[in-house]
Amino acid sequence: MAKPHSRNLLAHLACALLIALPLTAGAAGLKVGDPAADFTLKSRNGEPVSMAGLKGQVVLINFWASWCGPCRQEFPLLDTIHKKYKKLGFTVIGLNVEPDSKDAEAFLKQNPVSFPIVYDPNDDLSKRYGIGGMPSVALVDRKGIVRWMHKSYNAGDENEYMDQVRSLLAEK
Repeated sequence: MAKPHSRNLLAHLACALLIALPLTAGAAGLKVGDPAADFTLKSRNGEPVSMAGLKGQVVLINFWASWCGPCRQEFPLLDTIHKKYKKLGFTVIGLNVEPDSKDAEAFLKQNPVSFPIVYDPNDDLSKRYGIGGMPSVALVDRKGIVRWMHKSYNAGDENEYMDQVRSLLAEK
């Protein structure tokens, strides 16, 4: 019989496979140059957040899950970028893809951020974007067009995020 921590690890691995397999099995999703998928999702504080409500801003959508190790590294860096460029018309949306928000809430207690967190318990939006792994980023310009996508996170990737954000903020 598996030990409790082994069962937890197996549950997280199963969840990761459930998220990744359908997306990598031929789902193309949105591409750079496509209009961003519109959405209205419930935020952590219960308020709806929509892509339409963010029109005119540069938006970085960060697809994440509590079981994702690189997400723990990336979150504080995304928060720094959000704070730095918020006054210039930029926002980060943290989009959690887990079916139950309990683990996400525990993650957020350990990794607090100032940017909005939304929940997509059915994983609909990440499927529309063709996201196949966590974390992933979609960067949307002021006109609502997907301009850049990035999968995974490695130390130093935040520099590319900032370069992309600055470039889009400079556009009128």
